[in-house]
Amino acid sequence: MTATHAKNSWPPVVVASVYQTGLNLMRDLLRQGVRVVGIDYDASHEGFRSSYGKSHLCPNPDTSPADWVAFMIGLANQLGTKPVIIPAADIFVAALGNHAKELQAHYIFSLESIAVQAALATKEQQYALAAQHNLPIPRTAYIQSRADLERFTAEARFPCLIKPRHQREWDSLPEGNKLRGLKLITAETPASLLDNYSQAETYRPEAVVQEIISGGDDAKFCYLSVYGSDSRRIGYSVVHELRANPILFGSGSMVEPVIDQEIAALCDNFLRSIRYVGICEIEVKRDTRDGVVRLIEANPRYSVTADAAIYAGVPIGWLHYLDLIGQPIEPMETTNFNFRHVVLRRDIPAMPRYVERGILTWKQLFSSYKSNLHFFDFDLRDLRPTLETMRFCARVAIGTLLRSVGLLRKLE
Repeated sequence: MTATHAKNSWPPVVVASVYQTGLNLMRDLLRQGVRVVGIDYDASHEGFRSSYGKSHLCPNPDTSPADWVAFMIGLANQLGTKPVIIPAADIFVAALGNHAKELQAHYIFSLESIAVQAALATKEQQYALAAQHNLPIPRTAYIQSRADLERFTAEARFPCLIKPRHQREWDSLPEGNKLRGLKLITAETPASLLDNYSQAETYRPEAVVQEIISGGDDAKFCYLSVYGSDSRRIGYSVVHELRANPILFGSGSMVEPVIDQEIAALCDNFLRSIRYVGICEIEVKRDTRDGVVRLIEANPRYSVTADAAIYAGVPIGWLHYLDLIGQPIEPMETTNFNFRHVVLRRDIPAMPRYVERGILTWKQLFSSYKSNLHFFDFDLRDLRPTLETMRFCARVAIGTLLRSVGLLRKLE
């Protein structure tokens, strides 16, 4: 039988990243009776203002790796026992992979799988793994120079996109750079793609370029899963993306659970073949040209969309914890299909874009909110982060209204 509540003698959990993603994981584990603390190098993240557990400010593992390792060892000693560690951001997946040998005596995690997780956290390695293990991908190239990009454009079918290996690489570009903070950027022509690359070439020449998978946001799906120490699937759910931000190329802003055996089998076969252990989200798209399901990206950690799994009846964070501490688990899959999961900070800005492009009407958008809803970033039991979400959404709504009034006046 799978336990439903932690025992007092069980180890605590350190959630690495207290952006809303990790904060929601902390919330879920706390509700199961697990002792939880968070860590993050960014004091602006929601966990530092949350009612769900205590968060500690740590060194940046990218820029101060030795200080981060020392901090983590000190935190484990402070907790008085060997805790479980669960990353909820790519930077901490990579850090754990880079320092696994130094931390294995102090933390519980899958030493055998962390190298695979770290590989999946970089775009060039995850696409290479997918191609090697029969998970279809669009035409893709890892580039390190303009010459590499020119060779790709000579054979590629446009439109195409370019993206960093890690999103944080473009987050660190200089102020005013048009790629700063972007997850990706698209191009209709080779010249446009080369121009986009020139914005990052001096600072971050490594990037991933791809042909765009045909189809709208409603052709995208996410496979949310957790695998046990023997690479056995112990929990999964498939969700259908209804909307995304940015439109067509962003992450899901509204999703709903579905049954899709093809996607479930395809992703399961891939993760088993690479002997994956832990939490993983795989975003795929069914290409409207040929019906082939192709990889968009894999997130080898607890993700934003992974928050939908708990409402589907699959508490993947809890199952991962139980597996790491050696507790028996009966595999779980979706039992609740009657809801939609919404990321307000994504969906509210995306809504007017869908109307402007003629994809959806305001009536259709408002109707989508009449369903049974669960929210990623709205929780009345955690008021300070929720108020921040509300203020953000209010600013976006007011800005949309003012732009609409301005447009109407121009038309008059």
